[in-house]
Amino acid sequence: MTDIRLAAPAPGWSRAADVVVVGSGVAGLTTALRCAAGGARVVVVTKARLDDGSTRWAQGGIAAALGDGDTPRQHLDDTLVAGAGLCDESAVRLLVTEGPDAVRRLIATGARFDADPLTGAILLTREGGHHRRRIAHAGGDATGAEVSRALVDAVRAAGIETVENALVLDLLTDAAGRTAGVTLHVMGEGARDGVGAVHAPAVVLATGGMGQVFSATTNPAVSTGDGVALALRAGAEVSDLEFVQFHPTVMWLGAGAEGQQPLVSEAVRGEGAHLVDADGVRFMLGQHELAELAPRDIVAKAITRRMRETGTEHMYLDARHFGAAMWEHRFPTILAACRAHGIDPVTEPVPVSPAAHYASGGVRTDERGHTTVPGLYACGETACTGVHGANRLASNSLLEGLVYAERIAEDVLAGRGARAPGEPVAPVAPADPLPGPADRAVLQRLMTSGAGVLRDAAGLATAADGLRELRERAREAARHGTGPEPCVDTWETANLLLVAETLVTCARTRKETRGCHWREDYPERDDERWHRHLVVTLTPERTPDVRATPGTAFPPVSTVVTAAPAAEYPVENRS
Repeated sequence: MTDIRLAAPAPGWSRAADVVVVGSGVAGLTTALRCAAGGARVVVVTKARLDDGSTRWAQGGIAAALGDGDTPRQHLDDTLVAGAGLCDESAVRLLVTEGPDAVRRLIATGARFDADPLTGAILLTREGGHHRRRIAHAGGDATGAEVSRALVDAVRAAGIETVENALVLDLLTDAAGRTAGVTLHVMGEGARDGVGAVHAPAVVLATGGMGQVFSATTNPAVSTGDGVALALRAGAEVSDLEFVQFHPTVMWLGAGAEGQQPLVSEAVRGEGAHLVDADGVRFMLGQHELAELAPRDIVAKAITRRMRETGTEHMYLDARHFGAAMWEHRFPTILAACRAHGIDPVTEPVPVSPAAHYASGGVRTDERGHTTVPGLYACGETACTGVHGANRLASNSLLEGLVYAERIAEDVLAGRGARAPGEPVAPVAPADPLPGPADRAVLQRLMTSGAGVLRDAAGLATAADGLRELRERAREAARHGTGPEPCVDTWETANLLLVAETLVTCARTRKETRGCHWREDYPERDDERWHRHLVVTLTPERTPDVRATPGTAFPPVSTVVTAAPAAEYPVENRS
């Protein structure tokens, strides 16, 4: 068990609950609703407003075997292929088997999906890696916004207590190493202003992704890896952090564009758009049997290769043949975003290039969402359930949030009343010095250059050296009393730095190309040496410690804090 905390004032207020849910996307709000329906006292903590997470930005939809002729088995097969040999098949089987009913329960909660006006049947489309039309969508290309609306409305109607504009800081644990709640900082005024605590025997991390670790991403500004960083500091295991999915078709806004970039959904290709170079050549033909609908890692690599071959900074997505009516009806959100940036996809191709999109890895969990810290759960993009393997299949993320949130709620309710939250134990070790807010941009540039779509030993080493320098600079400033004050900017930067260090350590360790991890110096997939998951914990010295576990199935997640994985291989050449 580590004893690491962010530097922060002592909590000035507190609240008690049965379960704290951190995050307000599909995973967090579904967990909260199911727990509250079972009689649990729930507090939802979210960094901005309830509807400001990654869920509302999801354009494509939710994948589930809802159509005629489709089956969970076919969905499972497509997921395993996309995962490049590292999916946990039992976790995927749960996802695809329980998924259709989970979508139906979402509809019963109030979500309205696009349907045939005559029959009422849900309209389904295709995306990359899917051999069937199984993507349910809403508002054409505004599925996430509709899912978020329905869940937020339901949470408010249920009277669930919410704490908005609150950044979670650290896990509280008792003398036995069990979860006792969280500390958080509320960016507001009144009774819950500043640093406080919510005491509870169960905490669910559903904080979303970590895309802001890179300069350009589809993720919103709140996606700074807070849940993964908190879990690492609390002693939990994370896994597969090297597998960051870069979405192939993100609108290219120029070489200097940073922050959240407009996504051009995979569903556009699902409806027949073509990827072309500046000469109009469809370069995906012959690359894969599904051409533009190949899994995302294959498309992202093909775009990047073509960019290198032609000496250009982007490719084009050509859907002029859709016509104005289809663009306006099927993709109104994307159409508006394109036109806002001076591009009319009805009459011209859209410039696109890959950008950081989704973390396939995260806090390691079992099929009930347990982490290796008793009482701490993780769900959604924050978690690593084993479903995504080395590369997430398109539109499986919202489904994973639904299915595993329901499983977590069931587990929380089954154990409710088993124990009250223990008295939190104060940390003994001093807090790690905080980096300065300006270090965030430096970190993002290091990660984009050295740990982006294309990776090799030299680039990763440069990134690692740069991150080490940022941490040493923070420690040196603290020694001289010139370090920054604890605040949201410095806490977020500290989380990004820890996540970046862990990601780079994993990427340097995995000496092969697999899924969305592409090593130019090890261009082939190596099942003999690397058919393994990389599991990371934080040492007392605050450095990532990596172990490799065999096979596709995760070792059991132990509820004993000090337990090691059931089986492991030594990891060679960690430097």
